Amino acid sequence: MQTNQDLNAKKCIFHSTKKSCLETVKSFLQKIHHKKDLNIFLEVFEKESLLRAQKIDQKIKNKSEGRLAGCVIAIKDNICYQGHTTTAASKILDNFESLYSATVVERLIKEDAIIIGRLNCDEFAMGSTNENSVYGPTKNPLNPLNVPGGSSGGSAASVSADLCHLAIGSDTGGSVRQPAAFCGVTGFKPTYGMVSRHGLIAYASSFDQIGPLSKCINTIDLFMQIVSGSDAFDTTCIFKQGYFQKKSSHNINFKVQKQSVLVIENTLNHKFISKEVRDLFLKFLKKIEDDGHIIKYINLPLLDYLVPAYYILSTAEASSNLARYDGIKYGFRSNSQSWENVIKDSRSKGFGNEVKRRILLGSFVLSEGYYSNYYTKAQRVRRLIKEETTNLLNENNFILTPTSPMLPFKIGVKKKDPTEMYLQDVFTVQANLTGNPSISIPIKPGFPIGAQFLGKFGRDAEIISFANYIKKI
Repeated sequence: MQTNQDLNAKKCIFHSTKKSCLETVKSFLQKIHHKKDLNIFLEVFEKESLLRAQKIDQKIKNKSEGRLAGCVIAIKDNICYQGHTTTAASKILDNFESLYSATVVERLIKEDAIIIGRLNCDEFAMGSTNENSVYGPTKNPLNPLNVPGGSSGGSAASVSADLCHLAIGSDTGGSVRQPAAFCGVTGFKPTYGMVSRHGLIAYASSFDQIGPLSKCINTIDLFMQIVSGSDAFDTTCIFKQGYFQKKSSHNINFKVQKQSVLVIENTLNHKFISKEVRDLFLKFLKKIEDDGHIIKYINLPLLDYLVPAYYILSTAEASSNLARYDGIKYGFRSNSQSWENVIKDSRSKGFGNEVKRRILLGSFVLSEGYYSNYYTKAQRVRRLIKEETTNLLNENNFILTPTSPMLPFKIGVKKKDPTEMYLQDVFTVQANLTGNPSISIPIKPGFPIGAQFLGKFGRDAEIISFANYIKKI
């Protein structure tokens, strides 16, 4: 008897092809080579992926394949893969080779996924445009003159350009969802603690979550079934194995069970929102309402405090996490003579401007005399946001906002204004401050505007299912 899981797997994008795994990998490799000018891949595992495809084809013949047999996946350059270079797009980790694989990568490989390469990103996942990479910016496949968003810009671009079935990114303040919107694909940030962070190079530990991007929501669902669940290497991964599957709501008939969707009205009147984003989002709301779902509106006064609280807390954590990169143990090292100068010069030359800016800001808010004025207050604001979000979701099924207030902009246009860049995260950071799951889906196929659903804590399967349903209507 077929399970719901088996039925869902058959609907995944990589099961729809009649090609062998080897033919599929060859096709992707050809496309990657053809689109190399987009600067999406930092490294392609060509020989390795071809050999693995042959072995999986044999497994399929023997009917012993895993659930991801035939699924070609690319990984962000801040996720460890044993025996492969991992640099977080930073000079300070130049030529660093990982000694182990992230738990997520191990679980994917166990189910016969094919890892085809590592992807460009903002340095140490700090940015909203993918322009902070030491390897140069990634270009948006929908318009190569534009940024793809960030920090998981390479992940979103790889899916948008059809260079893999699914890409893995990391989301600290919207770094999966915002580039997903800019590149016209779907990006999901799981509940904090749903997916192990072991093997993810940390930016801000209480915010970071590994998340998938794809054009197919069923593939995202299967990814979550496989990678979610507790891990002995990550004590913050609190949900047990099988929790996601038990909470799966694929049998919910949303045509019958109408949902209450709460729209934060002041996002639609935000000073940075573009007219095109607002107009298309309102049309999107009308379609949901016409389908019979209940649309409610509320003003959230705390919206203005989301970005300040997020950047105070995340930079504080970053200043601590990045202290380990000193030029002594691994990665880039300067040629200075004294230990003090080795550390000072290695960090000065190894880190990019944005990373240094955030380290300095984090060190400042944690310093004596300023800790209580900034860090402590930001933690209080985070608690208020968490409580308010929980209360709103106790009375409604989902919170809905645009993913980003604006359309993708040209590469280099806004790089000189850090404050304006930070405000790219104004609608996405709520989910990271609270830990709730959130998904961005394209409002219009092939168009760089996304709608973001935020769901109840731990109810990842439900929000994925509803997004899949909404995407179809």
